[in-house]
Amino acid sequence: MSVFNDSVLYPCFLLTGFSGLENRYGLISLPILLAYATSVAGNITILFIIRTEPSLHQPMYYFLSMLAFTDLGLSTTTLPTMFSVFWFHAREISFNGCLVQMYFIHVFSIIESAVLLAMAFDRLVAIRAPLRYAAILTDDVITGIALAITGRALALVFPASFLLKRLQYHPVNILSYPFCLHQDLIKTTVSSRRVSSIYGLMVVICSMGLDSVLLLLSYILILGTVLSIASRTERVKALNTCISHICAVLTFYTPMIGLSMIHRYGQNASPIVHVFMANVYLLVPPLMNPIVYSVKTKQIHDRILKKFNQQKV
Repeated sequence: MSVFNDSVLYPCFLLTGFSGLENRYGLISLPILLAYATSVAGNITILFIIRTEPSLHQPMYYFLSMLAFTDLGLSTTTLPTMFSVFWFHAREISFNGCLVQMYFIHVFSIIESAVLLAMAFDRLVAIRAPLRYAAILTDDVITGIALAITGRALALVFPASFLLKRLQYHPVNILSYPFCLHQDLIKTTVSSRRVSSIYGLMVVICSMGLDSVLLLLSYILILGTVLSIASRTERVKALNTCISHICAVLTFYTPMIGLSMIHRYGQNASPIVHVFMANVYLLVPPLMNPIVYSVKTKQIHDRILKKFNQQKV
């Protein structure tokens, strides 16, 4: 390997906000700050309610706790650089800092995808084998699932970071977003990106691609079981237990697909569109998940109201 000067060995990266709207960053940051505060408050509330209510110590709510933890991690990993750009116009980030942020953003995204799959499996067991539900989803099984989900994400993303570390870059590189993503870092390299690109694609296929296929299969099995139930009331009741999860799945996958389509086919689109879609992908799921589960899940909804009324008294 040839020897490079320090500026190439340690390149810096410039984050990009909404180009052309720099004088309105203060105003733009307000809804982002509101979304982040609501997300943090909502997910912490979900965790608190589940932790303090013994009746909610069930597999479904353990998986919901995992989702809330993941959403908190994703928001907290993403927002610092966004606020540094929007509030202080501080665009520069070191290569190592960018790699660390990229690593955790993708880890939490893969974990969220897997948690949604685990929640689909939970609903499948609850509907197809309700009498064996507690026997199948024991505490040990749930712990094993959580460890497998986390281990898979950590193991899949680490080589991607290592491969990026070995590439060559310009001394100064301009990124497309106010945070670091793998596909954005690859675009700035001056050396061959083939291996990194192929590995990045394999990570997507082995994580979110596989998860989405298994999610679809789970709901095909759920739908088949529900349609076999004779009573219309029981069919509606069974489907209602899945509504919150379906909303969470759509909230996660719809922005991700939109961002992928813009990234692949929207080269002529305004950079503002790219940044907007990336922000939607990373901010909307952590914001909407606690709202959906607080509104649509009766047990969570009732206990939040109960806690709120106790505070008023």
